[in-house]
Amino acid sequence: MLYTFCIVLILIASVLLVLAVLVQNPKSGMAANFGVSNQVIGVRQTADFLEKFTWGMAITILVLSLLATLAMDSHIASANDSSASNDAKALIEMSASEQPAMPQAEIPAAEEAAPAEEAPAQK
Repeated sequence: MLYTFCIVLILIASVLLVLAVLVQNPKSGMAANFGVSNQVIGVRQTADFLEKFTWGMAITILVLSLLATLAMDSHIASANDSSASNDAKALIEMSASEQPAMPQAEIPAAEEAAPAEEAPAQK
């Protein structure tokens, strides 16, 4: 229950973080040349709020992720571990079987050929 609640809050915080980043005015770079000048009254305070909001959302996502990991049901984690161990056992059994995974072509025995006579080098 708490795990699902944390996941929902993480998704909401992620969307808010994306929106906060998109709303912010670029500080420098090519995109700053196309933006509106920050000389309007109150814009600096808005930029400070958006920056604090962005950091707050990032920290919120971090804390909620850690809380969700701690709140994860132990049977979910043990189910994941048991399925991984079952997969590992199946792979070991498949590799231990005597049949190759791919049919192998037989290589014909090479007949011993007499060495070819070398022609003398011409000058």
